[in-house]
Order: sequence, then structure tokens, then C-alpha cells
Amino acid sequence: MLKVLAACGNGMGSSLIIKMKIEKVLKEMNLECTVHHASVGQAKSEVNKFDLILVGKTFTSEFKATGDTKVVGLVNLLSEDEIRDKVKEALGL
Repeated sequence: MLKVLAACGNGMGSSLIIKMKIEKVLKEMNLECTVHHASVGQAKSEVNKFDLILVGKTFTSEFKATGDTKVVGLVNLLSEDEIRDKVKEALGL
């Protein structure tokens, strides 16, 4: 099961909205996953607990992922098309 984290620079409320968009897209893609959400500050300390982290493109340099963790930067955090395209690219689908 894929473990995904939605991180937002504006805090927990906005990351919850992004989480719901990501869950919708991943469900449409038939990917079995769990999606969590956090602020960027909190997410940076938990980066290696997840397979995939989706965050605003301006924050990607703040994440130091190791192992198989992939950090995906999004220009429009609410764009389902961008989420779908970037997840496919990150996972090699």
C-alpha cells in the first residue's frame, strides 16, 4: 500500500483540502493508498515515513528524502490533472 503525504505551507486546513483532492485522483487511478496531511514544517520531519509527498513546488527543496521516498512539487495544488500527471511520472506509470 502506497503511503502518501499532502503538505502545505499554509497549514493543516489547506493541506486537508489538498489531501481530499489527492485521494480522489488516486482512487480514480485505482491505486491502493493511505493519504495523510500536514504542514510543511511538520512534514519535513516525517519525510521518510512516506512513499510519496506532494507539496507546492516552492517547498520541494526543503525536503531531504532518502531511500525510495519521492517528493513531488505541484504548481497548482488543487489541479487534479496536475496531481494525476505528476503522480504517474513519479511512480513510473
